[in-house]
Amino acid sequence: MGMRDLLSEVARTYDRTAGSRRDVVGQQVLRGVASRTDLALPHGYKAEGHGGQTTPAATPWIGVFAQDGESDPKRGLYLAYIFSADLKNVTLTLQQGITWLEERLGRGRAREEHLRHHAARLRRAVSRRESLGWVDEPQLRDKAARPRAYEAASVIAKTYDTAGLPSDATLIEDLLAGIAFLHQVREADRMWWTGDEADVLEMSYELGAHNGPIDDPLADFHPKDSSDYVVEIKARQQVKRRTHEKLVEDFGGHIATCGYDPITRLQHPKDLVLRRQGAAEGEEWLVEAKVVRGGNQTVAVREALGQLYEYRHFLYQGQDDPFLIGLFSEEIGVYAPYLENHGITSVWRSGAGWAGSPRAQDWGMTTT
Repeated sequence: MGMRDLLSEVARTYDRTAGSRRDVVGQQVLRGVASRTDLALPHGYKAEGHGGQTTPAATPWIGVFAQDGESDPKRGLYLAYIFSADLKNVTLTLQQGITWLEERLGRGRAREEHLRHHAARLRRAVSRRESLGWVDEPQLRDKAARPRAYEAASVIAKTYDTAGLPSDATLIEDLLAGIAFLHQVREADRMWWTGDEADVLEMSYELGAHNGPIDDPLADFHPKDSSDYVVEIKARQQVKRRTHEKLVEDFGGHIATCGYDPITRLQHPKDLVLRRQGAAEGEEWLVEAKVVRGGNQTVAVREALGQLYEYRHFLYQGQDDPFLIGLFSEEIGVYAPYLENHGITSVWRSGAGWAGSPRAQDWGMTTT
């Protein structure tokens, strides 16, 4: 017995029309996965079978999770063997969690677009040489919302014919490759949202819930550490400077004295959200911070404009549009009126204080 026998058994016994009761054979096989000791999983990993709860799954699956708790099928990155609806194929896929997106994006096209967009970003971290023979997405052959989301959420995948599964040795070899991809992608994901340099890829989305009224204007303002840190990129070591976090931290302290509540908690990937004390419910300012490097205002402005529009589109569906603010480490010159014409207010450091575009001055966000 082993992984090959387990996958074959699921393909042979699972019957979507038989329901999800405990006495259904296919459901018994899946529910028994967690207690099996014959799967030869790598140390530190566990497997769980999923065939649906009250409603049988269109595409049953077996998740492979790190026992350290980092893998979360609702919102994190994890590995899974997902069967096609006709059970003719099973695919080992590196998946993004899909459930947590439902509240903001629903269960249809918006969620699928978001998942594919982010999967393309994550896929850049996967080594091309090691991924030969792998594809981007599985074909699950079912039009229901969940299977379609699984397809869109796939970062990288390897599909097997259930009538001719490879040996256990090959399956485990592929699983080890999948785990290596998982580590690469997870680390890249962390780097993207903690870094702000040009050679770090764009940050990913994370849809966080809004909080209620705040008494302490700094209660939900927790800027990241601004000390230097070391990361490995492309086989070389770099020291990355968290000047981006320092910019957010300093502006947050300033804006709190101007009658605004700066909020970073549960807001990733947003740099900062502002809510004015006493303002109408739902009124919000979305801040994207950019460090101007080497005097290159153009790059900083382009990145701020693109991300603000992107976040407004994906993260505020079904809500009132936020006011948009580009926060910069230094003056951006002619780009200030350019951004204002595009509906984006700008604020920048000015000596020991803060200057900004006319709208920022009207909102009382500047000191000069």
